[in-house]
Amino acid sequence: MKIENIKTLGELNKSGYISKSIKDELRDNLIEKIKNKETTFEGVHGYENTVIPELERAILSRHNINLLGLRGQAKTRLARLMLNLLDEYIPVVEGSEINDDPLHPISRYAKELIKEKGDNTPITWLHSSERFAEKLATPDVTVADIIGDVDPIKAANLKLSYADDRVIHYGMIPRANRCIFVINELPDLQARIQVALFNILQEGDIQIRGFKLRLPLDIQFLFTANPEDYTNRGSIVTPLKDRIGSQILTHYPEDIETARKITEQEARVVESQKTTVIVPDLARDLLEQIVFEARESEYIDAKSGVSARLAITALENLLSTAERRSLIAGDVQTTLRLSDFTGIIPSITGKVELVYEGEQEGAAVVAYNLIGEAVKSLFVEFFPKIEKLKKQEDESPYDDIVSWFFNQKDGFELLDDLRDKEYKNVLDAISPLDDLLGKHQPNLSKQDSYFVKEFVLWALSEYKLLSKYRFSQGIQFKDPYGSFISGI
Repeated sequence: MKIENIKTLGELNKSGYISKSIKDELRDNLIEKIKNKETTFEGVHGYENTVIPELERAILSRHNINLLGLRGQAKTRLARLMLNLLDEYIPVVEGSEINDDPLHPISRYAKELIKEKGDNTPITWLHSSERFAEKLATPDVTVADIIGDVDPIKAANLKLSYADDRVIHYGMIPRANRCIFVINELPDLQARIQVALFNILQEGDIQIRGFKLRLPLDIQFLFTANPEDYTNRGSIVTPLKDRIGSQILTHYPEDIETARKITEQEARVVESQKTTVIVPDLARDLLEQIVFEARESEYIDAKSGVSARLAITALENLLSTAERRSLIAGDVQTTLRLSDFTGIIPSITGKVELVYEGEQEGAAVVAYNLIGEAVKSLFVEFFPKIEKLKKQEDESPYDDIVSWFFNQKDGFELLDDLRDKEYKNVLDAISPLDDLLGKHQPNLSKQDSYFVKEFVLWALSEYKLLSKYRFSQGIQFKDPYGSFISGI
């Protein structure tokens, strides 16, 4: 007989079911997963040796937890994944507002029902997916919202006095009994509301409009917060911090490989885009490097953080830019171009907080410059480093490319709306690029080579060996000094 087919308290007692607190439930199931070498937090990358071990220790210690970190660091994702550590079903007294355990009832309603019906008390089964409650802390949250209040309509309908505890309308926390309860952005919760959590976290007492109820609520609390030095809107009051068992610091991905896994997992890419747009490996690395550059940029407020959502939405925009270009040109399939990266600028400008100097530069200029900085950073991983100062007689692997541009009096234009075939023909005209790729990237596929060729041109412009000018239809590259020399 399936356990969820049990319908009465008597049947539950006969089955030998043993109830346990939610924290013991999480602990026991975590122990099983660790013993079986199972992944405890599926789909969270980069935390395997940092955040997840700390979170597992907190669960084993049966602590309430505060996840402290900047935006876009999977804090809420971790909280929701804790549902996977719950039992599939738990029994509940039918009709109970606060998910009363039939074997250990705490509400007046459940106690009176069991006293009246005994073994015939009806029970229902609550699935683990329904045992998650979440509240975003906003300044308008009241004690009535999260703990409860006297309900005058209930009092009138039941003809009860306000002195009767049956007139109480329970708030979100009592209704989340035997569940995981998450309060997001805890510092935004007003101090007086935070104070109302003290007894719930420590003693289990609830006080509603003078009613002092001894309700030993069984809740796994999990809070999320940004660092206090950034959230000027408020802070976590010290006595509340003292009652939270473990505070765990989250962080951004530490390398491009991890960042790529997250972006590719989370980006909502239409199936048709996957077949229409071919994305070179270097393009994916470059996208992540842009985010890394943003986190180090002097123009962007480091305290506010640069969310992982930037890379996710940037990838979506990047593919859409290439898709739109191919639709206009009439190409069935296209390879991503570096010039397509201008399409991710709206993804960047809306997700970074600029310091004063950044505001002076302008959000779009800062975003465009981040692309250049990322190209510059990745270039040295694939090609010889360009020295800023070198002797005149020293040869450089890039001399032939620079000489080719010197001979192009009107510069070299790479237009945005070129068809794939035309785009390849234009880049193939720069023969020294083939020599450079053949020498330093001999195993590069023909398909990816055109992205890398454009990548080299961008890099040479970042190192001032070429000049790059963006105009409405595309980009012009030219020798930076050619015009001066030819004018003499």
